[in-house]
Amino acid sequence: MRIAELSRRTGVPVPTIKYYLREGLLPAGELTSPNQARYGEVHLHRLRLVRALVEVGGLSIAAVRDVLGALDDPEKSLHKAMGTVERAVVGTGESPTDEVAHAEARAFVERQGWTYRPHSDAFQSLVNVIVTARELGHESFIAQLDGYARAARPLAEQDLDYALSAPTKDAAMEIVVLGTVLGDAAFAVVRRLARREASGLRQDRAQAEQDCDQAEQDCDRDEQDR
Repeated sequence: MRIAELSRRTGVPVPTIKYYLREGLLPAGELTSPNQARYGEVHLHRLRLVRALVEVGGLSIAAVRDVLGALDDPEKSLHKAMGTVERAVVGTGESPTDEVAHAEARAFVERQGWTYRPHSDAFQSLVNVIVTARELGHESFIAQLDGYARAARPLAEQDLDYALSAPTKDAAMEIVVLGTVLGDAAFAVVRRLARREASGLRQDRAQAEQDCDQAEQDCDRDEQDR
């Protein structure tokens, strides 16, 4: 297919496709003339993957390049690929220096029975979250983390089971990428939906209790009038 058809089938504008080609996110097409190239199903699939990483996952072009590099590395294990993807999603940022927040994060990790890795991007991001919560006057926010861990454990196992069910290593690697990037986005959306539903139910219960109290007061007044 020509680049115009590739654009039509993926919804990605032609200038963006050319930019992805220049950045190495897409393999070059097969030249049919000095100024034209032919693209196939491999390009179609890769372009849809890149679009998902950029638009849904919110990854930068540099992060997408790192993720695709892990995906295309035949020597990289699923575990190492997951680390690469998580670094791309979380980012490195500045290493936190708050010793109190570091100690609280370490206590949380060890309380879950997880391995303490102080230099990992995920751990350092956790420290930064604790620091930010304290700066905003929410020191008790750390108490929420144990509940998050209880919710995250089965999800982590589910992600791994899904990846390991793939028929080939290439398919499993792609699942790791999508499971991390799209999975994080999906979990955030599902959490918001669940929170909205829970809030609505609480509001309904509160209104029902208020109506019941009002009805009792009305009955008491009727009795007094008699």
